[in-house]
Amino acid sequence: MPEQVYRGAVLAGDDFEPVRAAVIVEDGVITAIEEDSSAPDLWICPAFFNAHTHLGDTVAMDFATCGDLEALVTPPHGLKHRILGSTPRPRLIEGMRASIRGMQATGTAGFADFREGGADGVTALREAVQGEPILPLIFGREGGETIADGIGISSARDIPDTEEQVRRARAAGRLVAFHAGEKDLDDIDAALCYDPDLLVHCTHATRGQLRAIADAGVPVAVCIRSNWTLGVTCDAGRPPVREMAACGCTWYIGTDNVMFVQPDMLREMSFCETVTRMPPEEILRAAVGGAALAGRSFPIKKGNRANFIIIDPDRAGLGFSPDPIASMVKRVGERSILQTVIN
Repeated sequence: MPEQVYRGAVLAGDDFEPVRAAVIVEDGVITAIEEDSSAPDLWICPAFFNAHTHLGDTVAMDFATCGDLEALVTPPHGLKHRILGSTPRPRLIEGMRASIRGMQATGTAGFADFREGGADGVTALREAVQGEPILPLIFGREGGETIADGIGISSARDIPDTEEQVRRARAAGRLVAFHAGEKDLDDIDAALCYDPDLLVHCTHATRGQLRAIADAGVPVAVCIRSNWTLGVTCDAGRPPVREMAACGCTWYIGTDNVMFVQPDMLREMSFCETVTRMPPEEILRAAVGGAALAGRSFPIKKGNRANFIIIDPDRAGLGFSPDPIASMVKRVGERSILQTVIN
C-alpha cells in the first residue's frame, strides 16, 4: 500500500497535544508525525473505543423508554431478553450490522460487547462484523464465552455458578468482565473477588470500593446516558467519575444498551461533560483508552496503527474554537466528520 499523508491540527500522543502536522501512514501504521505549519484547518483526533455495548439490543430499539432495571434488562425474563429470543437470526444480524456501521460513522474503531444468546449469539455478532473495518471484543454468555474473547457476567448475584464459569474462562485464557454496582453497591465486592479484567457501571460504588478497584488495577466502563435513562441515577455524582479519577481508577466510556441509547461516542462524551464537568481531555482519554482492553492503543503516535477521525470544524461552525479538545468532546457531531481511518 502506498504511503498516505493526513494533514491538519493533530491531537497527538497520549496527552492529545494539538500540533499542526502531517501524519504519515504506511501499511496502516503511523511512521511519522511531522510538523507542518501550512496544514489545513482540519482536526485529526484518535478514533474511539466503545468500552461497553449490547449491540443485539438494536432489534429492541425504543420498545420501552421507561421501567425499572429488572423488568427491562435483567436476565432471563427482562423485556430485552424476550425480544431477543423471538427475533429471527437474520434480523438480529442485520440490526447489529446497522449499529456497527453507525458507530463507524461517528468515529468508533472498536467496541467491547456483552453478547447474549450463547454460542449462536457470538457467531451472529461475528457475522455482523465480518467485512467491517472495526475491532470487536466479544464477551459471551450462556456458553457463548467458550468461543468468545471472554465472559460477560450480568452480576455476581445473578449467576449461581459464577465461580465455576470464571474458573473455566481463566483456564482457557479468556477475559472476565462483570456488570457491578449498576442499581446498588451490593455486587461490587463480590465481583472484585474474581479479579476481573473489567467492571461495567460501578454507578453506586463507594470511595472505599473505588480505592479497592484502583488498587486491583481493574478498569471501569461507565455508561452515563444509560444510567440516567434507566433511572438508576439522577445525580451528577453517580456514576462517581470524579471520585474514580481521584482514587486512581482507570475509567473508560461505553454506551450500553442500544435498546435505550444510540452507540454514538460523540453524544456520550458530550453528555458526560455536561453531567460530570470532568476536564475534556480526561473524557477524550476515556473514550479512546478502552482499546487497551483489546490489547491495542489508539492515540496518534509513531508506531501505532492509524485509527483516527478527520474533522472539518467549519461544517458546524466550530472554526472559531481555540480549544479543539473541548470542542471535540462537547460539540462535534457526525456531520463534521470528513473521514474515519481505521486499521
